[in-house]
Amino acid sequence: MIVSRRQFLEAASAMPAAAMIGSAMSARSPDLRTEHARLRRQLEDLSQFGRPAGGAFRDGVSRIGFSEADVSARAYVMRIMRESGLAPSIDPAGNIFARREGIQPGLPSILFGSHIDSVPNGGNFDGPLGSLAAIEVVRVLDAHDVRTQHPLEVVVWANEEGVAYGKPLFGSRATAGQLFEGELDEVWNGVRKADAVRAIGGDPDRITAARRAEASFHCYIELHIEQGGTLDRTQIPVGIVEGIVTIDRYEATVTGLANHAGTTAMTDRRDALVAASHLTLAVNEIVRDQAGRHVGTVGRQDVVPNAPNVVPGVVRQTIELRDLSSATLVRLAAAIRERARHIADLTGCEIAITPLSHNEGAAASPAVRRVIGDAAERLALSSHSLPSGAGHDAQSMASLGPIGMIFVPSVGGISHSPQELTSWEHCGIGADVLLQAVLGADVSDIRA
Repeated sequence: MIVSRRQFLEAASAMPAAAMIGSAMSARSPDLRTEHARLRRQLEDLSQFGRPAGGAFRDGVSRIGFSEADVSARAYVMRIMRESGLAPSIDPAGNIFARREGIQPGLPSILFGSHIDSVPNGGNFDGPLGSLAAIEVVRVLDAHDVRTQHPLEVVVWANEEGVAYGKPLFGSRATAGQLFEGELDEVWNGVRKADAVRAIGGDPDRITAARRAEASFHCYIELHIEQGGTLDRTQIPVGIVEGIVTIDRYEATVTGLANHAGTTAMTDRRDALVAASHLTLAVNEIVRDQAGRHVGTVGRQDVVPNAPNVVPGVVRQTIELRDLSSATLVRLAAAIRERARHIADLTGCEIAITPLSHNEGAAASPAVRRVIGDAAERLALSSHSLPSGAGHDAQSMASLGPIGMIFVPSVGGISHSPQELTSWEHCGIGADVLLQAVLGADVSDIRA
């Protein structure tokens, strides 16, 4: 069907102004790119906060949530926001938000960002890439005078890693209304959590005000390094996350009998460390024996009395299980408990396995995944769908609205280490895909 010029103009005049602007913006958006050199410079500058004394960028960072390094890094990030034309604010949970208004009144915002805290002796890309790239996206849109229909909200979440106080995703959980009862009264290194929140500019007395309503945002998009080796191994630059795994964590307490190492015959021993060692191997065997992408880890072990001349009397160790399927984790835990009973009989010890925490996973929105895939395609980049084996703030946001994540390769699959590395080229690619995904989400019916 051939449309006359008059018909086209009549149709255009009937089209809402926002739709026309959105269409025009979508048509030119593939030409937009983030400023890769600026993003690199800011990542290098941010790495100074928490860097080892006398160290360099390659030496990584220890920027624990609520620490002095974290406070200084947050101030740096807010300065960058202001330089980019944003007005950052801190919510009662200590999250940093900055908003850019859209042109269509009443629309929910597109929320995007990440975190900047780290694990001890961590890397420079886990979290900071997504946080600084989000700011860069807004800066580029302003520079090219591109207006979006939806408001844009950049967020830097507080204490994502959860090294302090032992519970990850603090800021995003507060936003989703998922804090544990009494959590603000917990003490770590002599500091009550409520006071730690105050130290980063939050207001624990008003913590419930940090909670957002369901459907308060159009969608949430997070750029992150993969932290695994799939993209690096396959040489694919863009990962589209299918979902974030559920994480179940347990503590196993193995109780034997502490006794003199020189006078206790081997046949008379109830060695808690021997039993714990059997349990550690059992976790590995059980997880490996069942097909799937689930993983299991014994990552921490405390031995009492931990003396060279005493048969260990008590061992406490963590057991962590991860998979997209909660049902799979339940089956694995049941198998581990059954094996623990056999180990207890074999060694003469008692083994108690108690739940520590449950972080429910989250499926990425099919619509947001399509937006990310289209963004990569517009940039002529190959992409691959994969699960996230690590927890992210996106899983908290999934309880409030549609979420999606963009992964870029981690060299060698290394993360949570000073050796963590994502090439500067892939950092820039990730920021470009984030920019295109935000623009694509702006003109998409995400909830359809």
